[in-house]
Amino acid sequence: MIDDRDRRLLALLQKDAETPLNVLAEKLALSPSACSRRLARLKADGYVTRTMAVLSREKINLPTTVYLLVKTSRHSEDWLQRFHAAVSSIPEILEVHRLTGNYDYILKLALPNVEYYDTIYKAIIRQVELSDMSAHISMETVKLSTALPVGHI
Repeated sequence: MIDDRDRRLLALLQKDAETPLNVLAEKLALSPSACSRRLARLKADGYVTRTMAVLSREKINLPTTVYLLVKTSRHSEDWLQRFHAAVSSIPEILEVHRLTGNYDYILKLALPNVEYYDTIYKAIIRQVELSDMSAHISMETVKLSTALPVGHI
């Protein structure tokens, strides 16, 4: 059973997963050992699936975000496997979502510049047949968060 302390612990971890255990415990009014047990339980129960570092896209020269809308006329199992393999093989593709509506997929790309999109475009069409691709360049990031709201647990 998840309680309010668990929710607060999850929220704190999303802000900074490197927060020392004694600091987390203090913020939750728990002993470090009780906090450690809660954290271990949340991990074992699958609430925390992994811990990762968020890199500066500017520092690693990937400041440009492009969203790519993809339409296909093919939906066979073979095509799906090739598409999944294609998008998985290109590290600049950060996310791929299957959609309802006029397009079948949306891809989020992190690129060094707009011109590099052509490299990604060619890499995709070499591997899989598509009927339409429409690229949209992000001009400004208004909100960027990896933190999920914990109030729905």
